[in-house]
Amino acid sequence: MLALGTKLPEFSLVDTVTGKLVSASDVNIKNGVLVMFICNHCPFVIHIRSELVKVANEALNAGVTVVAINSNSIESHPQDGPAHMKELAQAEGWRFPFLFDDTQRAAKSFTAACTPDIFLFDARRELAYRGQFDDSRPSNGKPVTGADLRAAIAAVVAKKPVSQAQKPSIGCNIKWKS
Repeated sequence: MLALGTKLPEFSLVDTVTGKLVSASDVNIKNGVLVMFICNHCPFVIHIRSELVKVANEALNAGVTVVAINSNSIESHPQDGPAHMKELAQAEGWRFPFLFDDTQRAAKSFTAACTPDIFLFDARRELAYRGQFDDSRPSNGKPVTGADLRAAIAAVVAKKPVSQAQKPSIGCNIKWKS
């Protein structure tokens, strides 16, 4: 896992909805930045997606910049391609960019391993949280709450330390190019 305190890795990726380039150096960070590695097809992402979008909107309302990145290979998973990403983001009314990491360099620089994989940086662009959304999984019957991420966002916005007890994300492996 990326070490806490690590500076926000550089990325420069195209937003599949607007076609605009979004880069880490251009991101306005008032109260932090939330970077979520997600994709269209993963059952773990699908399981939490509606609540994840709610949490992302809450973060935006609190002055946290939010970006979602898909790093999956479209060779093996064409349903995760840019056209499908745009369709999903528009259908659900996402207020944050959905970036496509065709080279997979962004995923590697964040040491992202799965979808969802979540990274929260504070206003100093330092990693404050990396880990799970909550304890819910597609088959464990626990409610989807976003409790872990919500607590981390609240701490970052309040300029307080985030708990060091952070559980790694669990989900589908990023589909790496061969």
